[in-house]
Amino acid sequence: MPNPTTRVLALLELLQSHGNATGSELAGKLGVDGRTLRRYINTLEEIGIPLTSERGRYGGYRLVSGYKLPPMMFTNEETLAISLGLLAARSLNLGDMGSAVASAQAKLERVMPQKLKQQLRALDENITLDFVPSPAPASSVLATLASATQERCRTVFEYTSITDKAAGTEITLRREFDSYGLVFRRGRWYAVGQCHLRGELRTFRLDRMSALQRLHIPFERPRDFDAASYLNQSFSQMDSAVEVELLLHTNLATASAMLGHEEGLLTPQGNAVHWRAHTGCLGWFSSQLMQLPCSFEILSPPNLKAELRRQAERLMALAAE
Repeated sequence: MPNPTTRVLALLELLQSHGNATGSELAGKLGVDGRTLRRYINTLEEIGIPLTSERGRYGGYRLVSGYKLPPMMFTNEETLAISLGLLAARSLNLGDMGSAVASAQAKLERVMPQKLKQQLRALDENITLDFVPSPAPASSVLATLASATQERCRTVFEYTSITDKAAGTEITLRREFDSYGLVFRRGRWYAVGQCHLRGELRTFRLDRMSALQRLHIPFERPRDFDAASYLNQSFSQMDSAVEVELLLHTNLATASAMLGHEEGLLTPQGNAVHWRAHTGCLGWFSSQLMQLPCSFEILSPPNLKAELRRQAERLMALAAE
């Protein structure tokens, strides 16, 4: 460290990164004696850096809680890393945080040396982050849910589900939810946790949440729960499943009682009910259809009809025996 100014700035960085530190620790790291350290402390106080000091065995110096340092103390590598993070943030669907990201980037660039600015410009102009464009959640939803997840605090929100993509039909339900983790995947933000309306693990898209509030109800997250793994497993099951559509000749109340809330999507359609579901095995699904007490029509896929016919022929053969 060639001069006192450099040492004063180094002292400021030590206080920022180490929290409370004794005078002997700081003096040792700077390579100065106690008297010189106190002079540096006085210099920081004179330029407006708020410090506190405590005497005694566990005493020392620390920055006043909440004090924010400018980015001038970052190394070139740290500044570049932060800039890359902001570059990624612009593509991460952060909703109304776009202006905050741009503002943070502008503040960094104002204190960057010219060579570092050129490196960042090269990255910005030549790196493409391939994120799928999709609806973005409000930053307040993301921040509140992340905080509730960290502090194990239940939330409540209104959640809008699409019941019929073709017709654009939606339904909004109030959900109480224990968030176990947040995941960004396929261009969207998801929350995984315990849904108290359904009484089991569920996944919710953040862009479909509204009126989100924290409740003063604590919860315990399952030990070693991995939200990303759970979401990947759910997606893989959905990707490998076959979508089936049927028309049930009954009313919605009867269909709901027969199938329950978790057996796909039920939509009233005239004097019948349109049923959309997913299955990984058409043979198993056709065997379940044979237990329905109402008549129905298979709309898709065509090979489900063949599976149902095969099941019927098998039963007829068993009856003949």
